[in-house]
Amino acid sequence: MQFPEHRAVRTAPDTVRIERLLPGPVERLWAYLTESDKRRQWLAAGEMELFAGGRVEHLFRHNELSLESTPDRYRNLEAKAAMVGEVTECDPPRLLTYRWPGDHGESEVTFELFAEGDHVRLVLTHRRLLGAQTMISVASGWEAHLGILADRLAGSSPRGFWSAHERAEQEYAKLFERPDEA
Repeated sequence: MQFPEHRAVRTAPDTVRIERLLPGPVERLWAYLTESDKRRQWLAAGEMELFAGGRVEHLFRHNELSLESTPDRYRNLEAKAAMVGEVTECDPPRLLTYRWPGDHGESEVTFELFAEGDHVRLVLTHRRLLGAQTMISVASGWEAHLGILADRLAGSSPRGFWSAHERAEQEYAKLFERPDEA
């Protein structure tokens, strides 16, 4: 299956996958996935224990990711407590999988890193997503977060998180609301 750059693809009824080619090296991208101070710049702060059974904490502060203010419908998320998951696989600096609590149950996200010259191919797979609305929300969120990660790695000002999220949400609603679409 061909995976278009900058687009989530449904690979199973409960799974989305996104591939991105990002500035390297692999060790630098690994740090942005696992170190709280770097991860907070594109996703969420929080400690991460890099071994199977280790704790993963995500403290989301979307209002810190870009200069856009948080839309009213998401403002209640800004003051939420940290989400806690558990590492299920860790092979630095190429593979990280952890349980992601929330999204109507425990889902699981995997990050795979592959060196390609001066770049790194990031393959993100998010599994156990229950229902089209969850898949749309998760794919849109990853799309927006990975866009900001790409900007940070390139040394650019981050794009607007919420406007990127909204555009992606509209696109994925067309793709994922129909169960026969893959």
